[in-house]
Amino acid sequence: MQQNRSRRPQFASRPEGSNPNVTSAIGMEETFGRLRARRSSLFTRTVIWLTGLVCLAFLLATFAQAWSNSQLVARVQTAQQQYQQVQNQNTQLNALANHYKAPSVVEREAREQLGYIRPGEHPVIIISSTTPAPATIPRKAPPPAPRNFWQSWWNVFFGG
Repeated sequence: MQQNRSRRPQFASRPEGSNPNVTSAIGMEETFGRLRARRSSLFTRTVIWLTGLVCLAFLLATFAQAWSNSQLVARVQTAQQQYQQVQNQNTQLNALANHYKAPSVVEREAREQLGYIRPGEHPVIIISSTTPAPATIPRKAPPPAPRNFWQSWWNVFFGG
């Protein structure tokens, strides 16, 4: 045990030439152990602060990523809703187009809305005294067929 004590460096508890009462009273003595403890404490505090800052940076980055993801999810949901609406509208328009492609619908619309009749049919218009007469579109008689080539040119340029 004596050998271990002799290996340790011996430090004076107070500086040389100082009054023992004054230095002890104000705590001026600095031993090697205290100096080492203070250095180790400063290093520990620095490591703890740096670790805390790194953890805080990771935490903030995680929150930023979560917020960004929520914004993207909201945009995707909005786009999906718009896509669904456009798809529904497309389905309705396709059904309507298929409806109007049927020859019976085309004929009915031509008769009701445009007043067309088939060749050889005679239109009958019934007018009742209680309801107003629907507005009829007067139909022009087709112009007589031109007799020859020169007469058709004459009619084009001079009206006839």
